[in-house]
Amino acid sequence: MTYDSTEDTTKHIKRVQELCFTICSEIMKRGFEHDKSKLDKIEKDLFDDMSPKLKGCTYGSEEYYEFLKKLAPALENHYKVNSHHPEFHKEGFSGMTLIDLIECFADWKAATERHADGDLKKSIEINSKRFNMPPQLTAIFENTRKSLNL
Repeated sequence: MTYDSTEDTTKHIKRVQELCFTICSEIMKRGFEHDKSKLDKIEKDLFDDMSPKLKGCTYGSEEYYEFLKKLAPALENHYKVNSHHPEFHKEGFSGMTLIDLIECFADWKAATERHADGDLKKSIEINSKRFNMPPQLTAIFENTRKSLNL
């Protein structure tokens, strides 16, 4: 009798489905919990003051980085409690999980929508240099941007 792979393949398919569901569930949880620390007193007052200013500036400009300096106390706390930021990890992107990376990517896209001249492609280019992203990760972010027409 010859081997019939149907049963093993069906088990494999079901297992991949279970694992994909687990990953999707974690991503959904992250979506619900995303950046809630910005609503706490330690961050909120500074974000209330600086967000309108950030909205009107170009991401990555000198003006943008000056605003970040003024936001430093809020950002220090924010980065301490939100693992989707490379600043959370001693190793930067190398310390992140795949779930962190997906949330980071979504965060970058949403952030571009808060700037009058936001552009995800440009943001990926700037952040690649800013955070010394590994070239493969930069390519993955850019491939994802193109794939999702973002």
